[in-house]
Amino acid sequence: MTNQTQLPLLEVQELRKWFQMSKGLLQRQAVFVKAVDDVSIHVQAGETLGIVGESGSGKTTLGRCISRLYQPTSGQITMRVNGEVLDVSALSGKELSAFRKRAQMIFQDPYSSLNPRMTVLETVGEPLLVNHLAKGKELEERVTEIVVQVGLRVEHLRRYPHSFSGGQRQRIGIARAMVVNPQLVVADEPVSALDVSIQAQILNLLQDLQERYDLTYLFISHAMNVVRYVSDRIAVMYAGKLVELGPTQELLSNPKHPYSEALLASVPKPSQRKRGMRLVSPGEPPDLTNLPTGCVFVPRCKYAVDQCTEQFPELRKIGTNAYVSCHLAESLALQGI
Repeated sequence: MTNQTQLPLLEVQELRKWFQMSKGLLQRQAVFVKAVDDVSIHVQAGETLGIVGESGSGKTTLGRCISRLYQPTSGQITMRVNGEVLDVSALSGKELSAFRKRAQMIFQDPYSSLNPRMTVLETVGEPLLVNHLAKGKELEERVTEIVVQVGLRVEHLRRYPHSFSGGQRQRIGIARAMVVNPQLVVADEPVSALDVSIQAQILNLLQDLQERYDLTYLFISHAMNVVRYVSDRIAVMYAGKLVELGPTQELLSNPKHPYSEALLASVPKPSQRKRGMRLVSPGEPPDLTNLPTGCVFVPRCKYAVDQCTEQFPELRKIGTNAYVSCHLAESLALQGI
């Protein structure tokens, strides 16, 4: 368990990432896709924060902004490193390269995220070379150590990605992220491309590595049943907005936002009878270039009232450690699991 009273390792304040695109008959009309819009979160050292939402919710874009694969449009990202506060959103050049040793990313697709022309030794060792951390015999020793820790064998070092299964390739990707001893790891859908039987192995591996190296995780997924297994807290995103944030067990048993209730209804139930009673939200996610007035979820919300269509609900604290963006949060009795 993490200590919620200590200063957070990572703080994100009013983060926005908008992508400009062209629209119209002659593609002359400039519009903005609001992939992440005014999101604020904090993450404690040693914590796993699950970020969940359907496709297009902005969760992957948020992760890539935090790891600085994307430059945020506005807002601030800060991280505490050796007692000092580092302004991640303002880094560039050598400072940005140094930060990436502390914040690594595990990608969704274990097939496309590996270079087919590089051996395991070259793939996992590349971050050490790029960051001038090791070379030669020292590099091979460090790569061998982490490769064995993720469940591969020494004889795998000279093999190429095509000779491995999907689960083994994802272990290579995990080793590549861990070899530089990061503080923060952004895991972007790390098990969604894997068979169910392999998913549990990878999740257990990530938890073992977290305990061994005192890692902090941002775990991104569209599947609530995966996020609930690994997370200390869960952040629910919809249409680029953070709509609910709270401790895992509290959010699972007593959701405060109608969208969270819909996500929880999608989790498989042991009873066939209960599966037939799942809640399904009508409609589709909104156009991110033309979000509705008021609450972004209002076109699909069966609880919506006039206030929901007229006024945007600010994210506010409700209870001890929970936050929600819903005008009706106190009056709704939503179904959890």
